[in-house]
Amino acid sequence: MTEAADVIVVGGGIMGSSAAFFLRRRGRSVILLERGLVGQQASGTNFGNVRRQGRFLPQLPLAHRSRGIWGKLKELLGEDAEFLATGHVRICYREQQLALLETYARDARAYGLQLEILTQNALRDRFPFISPDAIAGSYSEQDGHANPRLTAPAFAYAARREGAQILENTEVLSVEKSGEDFRVMTAVGETFRAPVLLITAGAWGAELSTQFGELVPLIARAPQMAVTEPVPYFIQPVLGVSSAVAEEGIYMRQIQRGNVIFGGGNRGLAFADVRRAYVLPQNTLSQITQVRRVVPALKALSVIRVWSGIEGYLPDDIPIIGPSSKVSGLYYAFGFCGHGFQLGPGVGDTMAELIDKGTTTTPIEPFHIKRFAESGAGLQPAAARA
Repeated sequence: MTEAADVIVVGGGIMGSSAAFFLRRRGRSVILLERGLVGQQASGTNFGNVRRQGRFLPQLPLAHRSRGIWGKLKELLGEDAEFLATGHVRICYREQQLALLETYARDARAYGLQLEILTQNALRDRFPFISPDAIAGSYSEQDGHANPRLTAPAFAYAARREGAQILENTEVLSVEKSGEDFRVMTAVGETFRAPVLLITAGAWGAELSTQFGELVPLIARAPQMAVTEPVPYFIQPVLGVSSAVAEEGIYMRQIQRGNVIFGGGNRGLAFADVRRAYVLPQNTLSQITQVRRVVPALKALSVIRVWSGIEGYLPDDIPIIGPSSKVSGLYYAFGFCGHGFQLGPGVGDTMAELIDKGTTTTPIEPFHIKRFAESGAGLQPAAARA
């Protein structure tokens, strides 16, 4: 028996589940296929940062679109996924890094992002818990954080209420174009057909694009995450460190229940083929040192849990978003290089618009898969992120 729909989505993370939701809002029938559980992979194991500052500048229009959706989650989905617009502060320890923050803030204004550069005294006046080691900071008032364990499932549940078929524990073995339709075969012998296929399979996206002759140099990496015991709530904004030293590049947030969640620094080992990611103890110890450096008041806290996930990274550190360069009706949204959570709702909405209308009001050309097919294109790191 073959089931059919207007669109098949492969991958049930935040990209796929939000795309399914917005496609249903546009009246398209949707079947979403997820190998495990919705939000089980990178979409549910990340830090939960809803930030715009520090992104590749041409990505900001997409980040703005997404931020607008984050602010309407309760209205759209019936729950807010614990999204809070707490603000986001990026501090630095050195003058050369401050120069990068100032340059980024200046350039971001052309993309509609207003950032406030806080000198050391202003930073300490506004956020007295930040260490005097920080010589300055860049403040984005409307950024914040959300709970990644809730977000993709919230979109998937809402998509199901809108009429989408959300099929978990459904492993896709092969995909192919057969006539006007795509045919998707699963591990248990099921077949699904649709004239449109959207691949949102995260670190496994390249395995599927390869079946259409589009090879992508995607590798897996493991974020290093941890959470502390709860203490009285006193850190409102998300904090991050802008640094050229990998170990210093940590980030943290405190949830209203009191726990402090932190990550960043060096990444661990991830193996997409066996679906395993590892937290390296030395990375956690380094993170703890850096967390104490940013907020000295946290020096006495105990870590109660560590975890990781499998994220897909590309050489230029920006994702693949948009249509196939070879096959009509085929679309991609994967390889978000550890910074896709904030973008998720905007990506889903943009892909739904692209599939429905053939074009999108948000520019996504820099993220086209064709950059890997063109000689030497897209293989250099993206512009420095402050």
